[in-house]
Amino acid sequence: MTGIRDVLRFWFDEASPDDWFAGDASFDRRVRERFADLVDAAASARLDGWRDSAEGCLALCLLLDQFPRNLYRDDARAYAYDAQARSVARLALERGFDLDLTPSQRLFIYLPLQHSENLADQKLCVDLCRERTGDSEHVRFAEDHRRVIERFGRFPHRNAVLGRPSTAEEEAFLAEEGRGF
Repeated sequence: MTGIRDVLRFWFDEASPDDWFAGDASFDRRVRERFADLVDAAASARLDGWRDSAEGCLALCLLLDQFPRNLYRDDARAYAYDAQARSVARLALERGFDLDLTPSQRLFIYLPLQHSENLADQKLCVDLCRERTGDSEHVRFAEDHRRVIERFGRFPHRNAVLGRPSTAEEEAFLAEEGRGF
């Protein structure tokens, strides 16, 4: 079975920040081919032993938060494991594991909080990005996400795939260029 090091090597050595957030179909396919089974294993708690280390928590956050967004782009399943990812992220924070990682790795412990539609999670993510990543771009993105949750209490760009009706204010917001995450 593919392990922690395989997940981290793929994400941080083989892939690049351009791959992570671009929404590229070929990158999505690479993730699917190599890690779909591991995402299923993580989601069904078969990898819970990975929670005992910083690298394991990081790999689980990737498998439960980032990889589903690649596997299931434009599908409700992209968000299916978000609660599990937040649980792993909170455990990593409680244990101080994030501080054992590089600043760019830490971001992926914090992203499950940024993807949350809970304002307290959003505020925590902004604080962590400010204090522990040293990257103004990460802080800006975290603040942008928090502002959307402050305004709407949810991410309007998810409404269609989640079968939620949009309000008129959300529809106007979505019509603005660059308003999806």
